Amino acid sequence: MSKMPTKNDLLYNPRLTVSGVPDIVMRWQKESARARGALPGYLDVPYGSSGANRMDIFRASPAAGACRGTVMFIHGGYWRAFGKQDFSFIATELTRAGVTVAVPDYSLCPQVTVRDIVMQMVQAGAWLYRNASNFGAPAGRVHIVGHSAGGHLAAMLLACLWPRYSADLPVRTILGAMSISGIYDLSAIVGAPSINDDVRLTAQSCVEVSPGLLPPASGAILHTALGSQEIGGFAVQDKLIRKRWGRVVRDPITSPEDNHFTVLDRLLEPSSRLFEATLAMLDD
Repeated sequence: MSKMPTKNDLLYNPRLTVSGVPDIVMRWQKESARARGALPGYLDVPYGSSGANRMDIFRASPAAGACRGTVMFIHGGYWRAFGKQDFSFIATELTRAGVTVAVPDYSLCPQVTVRDIVMQMVQAGAWLYRNASNFGAPAGRVHIVGHSAGGHLAAMLLACLWPRYSADLPVRTILGAMSISGIYDLSAIVGAPSINDDVRLTAQSCVEVSPGLLPPASGAILHTALGSQEIGGFAVQDKLIRKRWGRVVRDPITSPEDNHFTVLDRLLEPSSRLFEATLAMLDD
């Protein structure tokens, strides 16, 4: 990274501007360890052949009645940090509400490219479409929730031409997605060395992995959410995908007083707008 942050660094790297991030992450990790110890499910289920192609699957609580469907939660970290074990806490309230939650791992930059990560998430989504019913969830009812870089990956799955990837998959393999503080035009990252020194995008390579530069593929709805204290670049990105994708994007959910990181905590609050909208997405 250069000694002085660029304008894009300040617009797109919340670690440079949000205080208390290590404490937030430590809290997530502690809550995730508790979740893995308490929730029924299956850890390190392979969805592909590489070591990173594993997911943790937490079963919907029988007390909630019939399972609503499967949410695949894709974590953030700008494609270069974190793992599935840091985000098990996401499943705590969703499973109580009757949702099966799958949290996949993926390989990280700079060992792989963003395109490689996109294809790993395509593989994970296809695997869940084919296999979620083996874990007590209804067949063919897979939705995505992604945060930050995971929001980017969630949108990429709605731009995926699934039958071209595999002939056994329908056009709408993924029924819908919730992107929380997502990024949709990755050219912004090319000018942010605090991120791109690891991610290594170029003006050419970012085009094929920018959902804002691709058409939505199936008519599946993209829901978006932002904290009211989010740094400026993510609000720009939200407006961009709304303009580019038009009618398949719902009005953004604003989470009062939340920043780029704390907005994710609303998935632990069943009364929050974000939690309610996530459940409503499954019922669309």
